[in-house]
Amino acid sequence: MPKPDELIIDIAALVEAGQSSQMSLTVVTGGAVITGRLAPEAMWRQRVREVLTDSAQLSEFSAVFDTPARQAGPPTHLHFHVARILQGPVGIPETGGMYRVAIEDVSAWTVGDFSYSDH
Repeated sequence: MPKPDELIIDIAALVEAGQSSQMSLTVVTGGAVITGRLAPEAMWRQRVREVLTDSAQLSEFSAVFDTPARQAGPPTHLHFHVARILQGPVGIPETGGMYRVAIEDVSAWTVGDFSYSDH
């Protein structure tokens, strides 16, 4: 198992410490390209919980996201919001989604959020 990139761990730690959701990042993981903004885990969990609570079919799963984020040690995951998986010239979903990516699974990354163009 490869050792995770210390730079990306530092970025994730700063997002967690500053409770900021403005850091844009694009990662390659498992052959997929995910682009969006990072969020602190607690904020990400809250938003996922809200979405599930509002769903008639999935509301029972919202309790899973009530557990607090672990605090000890460096971050192990990136928590994306308003994120898209790049698929050809489009991002899926168009409006952005919530993704959790294990840092150890990131094979490449860049600062910034890719946008789309019809040109």
